This record gives sequence, structure tokens and C-alpha cells, in this order.
Amino acid sequence: MRSDLSRLLTDQHKRILWNLRIQGAAPRAEIAQQLGIHAGPMTRLTRELITLDLIEEREQVLAERGRPSIPLAVAGGGGYAAGATVHPGWLEIVLVDFAGTLIAREAQPFASPDPRVFAEAIDARLRAMAGERSLMRTRFLGLGLAVPGPVTKWSPRRRRTVEWLRGWQDVDLPDYFEDYLGVPVFVENEATCAGLAEFYDSGLIRSCDSAIVFFLGHGVGAGVISRRNVFGGEHGNAGEIGGFFPLDRARPSAIDLLKTLREAGAAIETLNEIDQVLESHAETIAAWAVRAGDQLWLAVDAGIGWIDPGAIVLSGGLPPSILQALGDRVTRGKDMIEHPSQPSVRFHVSRLGSWAAAIGAALIPIHEITASVHGSPV
Repeated sequence: MRSDLSRLLTDQHKRILWNLRIQGAAPRAEIAQQLGIHAGPMTRLTRELITLDLIEEREQVLAERGRPSIPLAVAGGGGYAAGATVHPGWLEIVLVDFAGTLIAREAQPFASPDPRVFAEAIDARLRAMAGERSLMRTRFLGLGLAVPGPVTKWSPRRRRTVEWLRGWQDVDLPDYFEDYLGVPVFVENEATCAGLAEFYDSGLIRSCDSAIVFFLGHGVGAGVISRRNVFGGEHGNAGEIGGFFPLDRARPSAIDLLKTLREAGAAIETLNEIDQVLESHAETIAAWAVRAGDQLWLAVDAGIGWIDPGAIVLSGGLPPSILQALGDRVTRGKDMIEHPSQPSVRFHVSRLGSWAAAIGAALIPIHEITASVHGSPV
């Protein structure tokens, strides 16, 4: 199911929008030159996009000669999208506008393995959040769902989810949720969603062509961005690196830290309670960060060797201080991943935390509209 907006836009419209997403605000003449579009058609195309509230004119910029130029930029008013995900113990849901700006976010307790219960919760909160902000349903572009687990060999629309979401297995998830909710639904792995969110949030979309985002949540996974688009691989499972870290051994995952803390006596049940024991179990956390950081370094180094990304981002459902400690450990020996004769790889630690998955899921319907003209849709 595709949004009405996607059907209204021509490839030329999408090229203009994509150009503005990558480079930021720019005058018509500059965009026309970059895209090889004549002045007349450019004026018409941008006027149509302004009418749809997809781009807007910014303040005039004084030029050394001639008339001041009026930069154009992607606008938020043309539509909005939602994203949602589940973590062990709670769910998160966000709204973003067409420019990719976060409008709202909410979290609430959730522990059911039944996808129907999840759909009911999302339906209720979507209606309430949109109503509270007077958002028009006709401008809703779709719902993205970030789901833990790889695509199965039986169908690209089914996922081998984690055990506590066993009710989601053997279900055609896009069809299931579209039938219940009556809106376009996009389902993607949580690490892939986080990769898209981090690529937008960190500004990497404007400064590099590719990135690898390591997301620590139910397990450990990676979102791979190539040519400024999500790279899914042959079967949709690119970035499924959990197999590097067997389940019967210590792993660099958020769930592994939770287990480690509980074995050390911490009276916590879910990931969002780790904040409560940062001081009381500081030594346990520090030791875990050293071990997990060393494990992650191997995956990071391999990713750099295979993909040659412009950036590496460390993200996940952990408190910022723990993500930073992991990042410090991974980059402790920068000379080990930087070669004297090769360009260096930028390294970022996420500021989005667990929200990266839901935000990235919300960006999928928006990203699909403008990026699909340059590559395969998400």
C-alpha cells in the first residue's frame, strides 16, 4: 500500500526533493544547474511542490550582484508519518513531519507477545497523538514498524522474531497490520531502522554516501546505508551480525548487559531501568563495557574492511553514558582501524538511544517517497 502523495509526485519532483534533503536549502537556479533542469520547468515544478507544502521558501540571501536569491528547503507541512517499535517491557511510538523533524514521541509499558494487542495499542495512540496536534489523516504517509529479527527463508514479509514476540512469527506482518489499521505499513528490522534514523539525525546524509550503524537492543545488529539508501542485501538481511556472537555466550547486546546486572544483584527487570543502577553497579557496567567494546571492535573493523563506509555509528537501547563508554573502548586503538594511506572513518555515538529504531521506522515512508527515484525503495 502506497500513500496518495507518492502517486502525485513525478520523478522530477522527487529529484528536487532528494537534492534538497542531501544538500539543504538552495536557490532554484543552483538546483536547476545540479539536476540539469531548465529554468522554466524548474519554476513550474517548485511551484507545484510549494503548493503541496513539500518545500518552502526561506529568507532571501543577498548576492554580490543582481537580485537576492531565495533558497528553497524541504518543508514539514506536506505530510507526516509514524514509527513504532517494542522493547522488552515497553513500546515506543513517534511522529515525524515530511522534513524529518520529530513532532512527538511516547513510551508506554508493553509486554504482550500478541501482535493484535500491539496493533490495538498503536491504533489508540496514533489517533490520540494526531488528534492532540490537529494533524489531518489525509496527510498521513504511513506507519513504519521496527521489528527485531531477520527475514525468513519462507517469505520476505515474515520475520524470525525474538522469543518473547513469538506471536509475530509466521505472520505476514505488513498485511496483518495494514488490514487492522487501514494505513500503509512498512516493516523493517530494528537495526536497519536505527541506521536510517542515525543517518538523518547526525547529518551524515549530507556529508557521506554510506555508513554502518551498530544497534544494541534485543541482540546486536547493524543497519547498512549505501548510496544514501538502505542496503538490504540479497534476502533483506544485510547487517544480521548476531551470528558473530552466539546466544550461549556473552554478547555485546543490551539484553546481555541486563542479564549481567541481574546476575550481579541488580533488582531490575527491563532495559529502561538500567539508569537506576548506574551508580550502584558502576564497576559491573564498566567491566561489561570493556568486554563488549572489544567484541564490537571486531565487528566494526570487519565492517570497515568489507563496506568502506564514510562513518560508523554506535546506537542502541542503553543509557548515553554506557554507549559512550562502549564507543571509547571501540576507538581506543584508532590506529588499528585507521590506515596511514587510507581516508579515516568518522565515528559517532548516538544521541537518540532506544528511540533510534522508532524514529527510523517513521522515516521509512518519507524516505521511500524521495529516495526511490535514485534506487530501490526501502
